[in-house]
Amino acid sequence: MEFRVGVNTIPQYLDQGNQIGEMSVTAIRNVQLQEAQVEPPVVCEGTPHQMGCGQGAAVRRVLATAPQTLKNLEAFCVSKPWWLPHEVFRRIAGRKSRQMLESALSEDFSVARERLHGIAAGAGVRVEEVYLLNALEAMMCSVGECTVTPPLGGCSAFAVRGAMAATGEPIVAHNFDYLPLIQPFYMLRESRPRDRLRSLEFTTAPMCGAVDGMNEAGLCITYNYAYSTDNEQPSGLISMAISEALQGCTTVTEAAEWIASRPRWGSGVLMLADAEGDIGSLELSATRTELRRPQAGEDRIFHSNCYSTDVMREVEVGPTAVFTSKAPSPLRGKRVLSSSECRNARFERLLASRSPLDAGAVTKVMSDHGENGEPSSNTICMHSDYWCTTACLQFFPRRRQMRVAYSSACGAQYEEFEL
Repeated sequence: MEFRVGVNTIPQYLDQGNQIGEMSVTAIRNVQLQEAQVEPPVVCEGTPHQMGCGQGAAVRRVLATAPQTLKNLEAFCVSKPWWLPHEVFRRIAGRKSRQMLESALSEDFSVARERLHGIAAGAGVRVEEVYLLNALEAMMCSVGECTVTPPLGGCSAFAVRGAMAATGEPIVAHNFDYLPLIQPFYMLRESRPRDRLRSLEFTTAPMCGAVDGMNEAGLCITYNYAYSTDNEQPSGLISMAISEALQGCTTVTEAAEWIASRPRWGSGVLMLADAEGDIGSLELSATRTELRRPQAGEDRIFHSNCYSTDVMREVEVGPTAVFTSKAPSPLRGKRVLSSSECRNARFERLLASRSPLDAGAVTKVMSDHGENGEPSSNTICMHSDYWCTTACLQFFPRRRQMRVAYSSACGAQYEEFEL
């Protein structure tokens, strides 16, 4: 069917010991987001620069609001010196972002670089602005002696297949937990690169990479952020590697090997599935990768924002790490991995049954508000004073079908798309 019309440097934010201590979670608001309309995918085709220009032209109006959004983003402004005007701070951050990313992209991610420049050209904005908005994914924009390191979002994902799926086909579900402030930038795009695989992707207006996506071969990838300590020099972003994989890979194994081979700036946990029924969870940091498969005899796998393998836990923030006073105010004093651990434990309980899941049951799992039915920052459908579930996606790789809603999972009214 055709439709026309993206280094998480956490040490300054975290206390690895217990000097601050773990604060109880208070003042949690049961946020019910308004349902935002899911527009048909923007078709981006041709060369990387042409694809970027098409995206930029389609999102010109929303990108014009980005400066004001950054001004309202505490995670960005928290490191601004009090005496420095915001406009100057933003321009310095944009120049720093370009300096950090451009040479790395030219060497290792030239396709992403051309697409990024195309977005700026199509939207009629300074390329430094687009570099800044893309660099925020890796959570580092140095300005003098100040470093902006916005804490990462939440996100929960699981995949089932075979005996755990009502139709036997693989199903992937993903809750994208982020700041409601960013929701107006969400978009779907259909990428049609020359002589490569077409893909349907969930991303944001300024991103040349993808948060989630599925290609015409049925390969599906979703992206959760993670917290690691082995940060290296700026390089291509994980979202860029996802887009690359969707353009050239057809299976879980092939995509995992390809992404693992690419330099990375940042950390994440990716859910992968393909049309043949293979599923896996790929854990990533700047220096390590590990592909986790379902346990023997099981047809399900899940993750939140913490690592599950021993090799990756070696570079994860410590279990007692808490957000310091340099974090956005709603997070200060809270243990970094607490929400992820709670959501993983809830997944384990909800998926313990061997009963096969259909789309309705998948939706119910992703809408879960915990044993007591009380939504919070620790529930799979997240409601908190900071992050909330702002987009929900379901993928059916064998059908090449995707269901999307820009809302909390508990209130989602899905729109269906297919390749």
